[in-house]
Amino acid sequence: MTSADKPSTKKPPLIWLNIFIFSFSMLLAVVAAPVYGYFFGYGMEHWVWLAICFSFCNLSITTGYHRLWSHKAFEAHSSLRFLFALGGAFALQNSALHWSSDHRVHHKHVDNNDKDPYSAKRGFWYSHIGWMIRNYNTSIYKDHENCRDLKKDKIVMWQHKHYILLALIMNFGVPIALGLIYGDVIGMLLIVGAVRLVLNHHTTFFINSLAHIWGSQPFTDKNTARDNGVLAVLTFGEGYHNFHHIFENDYRNGIYWWQYDPTKWLIKSASLMGLTSKLKKTPQARIEKAEAAMLLKRTQQKIMHRADNIQIAEKLQAEFDSLVSNMNDYYAVKKQLLESKRDDVVKKYEHSLLKVRYQQIKMNFEQQKKNWAMTVEQYA
Repeated sequence: MTSADKPSTKKPPLIWLNIFIFSFSMLLAVVAAPVYGYFFGYGMEHWVWLAICFSFCNLSITTGYHRLWSHKAFEAHSSLRFLFALGGAFALQNSALHWSSDHRVHHKHVDNNDKDPYSAKRGFWYSHIGWMIRNYNTSIYKDHENCRDLKKDKIVMWQHKHYILLALIMNFGVPIALGLIYGDVIGMLLIVGAVRLVLNHHTTFFINSLAHIWGSQPFTDKNTARDNGVLAVLTFGEGYHNFHHIFENDYRNGIYWWQYDPTKWLIKSASLMGLTSKLKKTPQARIEKAEAAMLLKRTQQKIMHRADNIQIAEKLQAEFDSLVSNMNDYYAVKKQLLESKRDDVVKKYEHSLLKVRYQQIKMNFEQQKKNWAMTVEQYA
């Protein structure tokens, strides 16, 4: 093999602007901010505005950049989209168009080291921040052709065109304005500027790195994405990443009432005020079937060492098939019942019969879920 035939091991060129931003902001946050605080102190106003600006930036990313623009999980009023555009520039994570293009490629080619721009299989450092400090992904950009829909959004294109100016105004203008109001420009630049930026960056970056390493996989193991309640708290609900990677167009990441997902709550609350609409939800039957299928797969793996694994596997499969059958019947009748309530033509007698049928099927489904749980627990 000649030298010309050998694959190139040369690393892509460094992106010095990104290196400067990440390094300098971190230096200010972990060195300058504590030193300044030691000598001059910070007031309650610094911490309150840190919390407000941190939340505004992260929610602009999670709600706007991610669930709205990347995944089209809902539609939003122009006033909200404008705020998300400003918050995204404040978060300093590139324009919504560029961010969404990256993210759509990530979902399409997740864990593919050659195509996923921040593949977790290339290691924690790479997926967390390494992919942004070298020019690895130049070849995947072809005028953001995977975001043709976003090019029709005037606010997205306005932000993309003026991104650098908006980023400068938000990242310097807001802290300086607050500093002038409270009489501490340097303190606000350090806390609301640098500390807030570092927190915004790395909590978001955790979803690309830690959320593909640390946590559970209750819905699918076809990719590295994990569900992690701790990360959900740090990332305004984005930590339920295993669910997200199988049901990416759902406006929710945390699907249960007890799961911490402020992004979901914001979208839902905004819908009550007419600011969001067409919220997409994955049918519950699909969610439960995915969970049951994963449980079946894990249980089958656990019994492989047993001499009677074939018989047990057949029993598990039979219980699973029965569960899915009952599940399909239950949700089909439930849908009919809900539709009949809205149909003035349906007679009360017919509705009553449907209600009786629904209750019976519900009982069968609940019993089958218990049977399934007992069967799986027996071999877990």
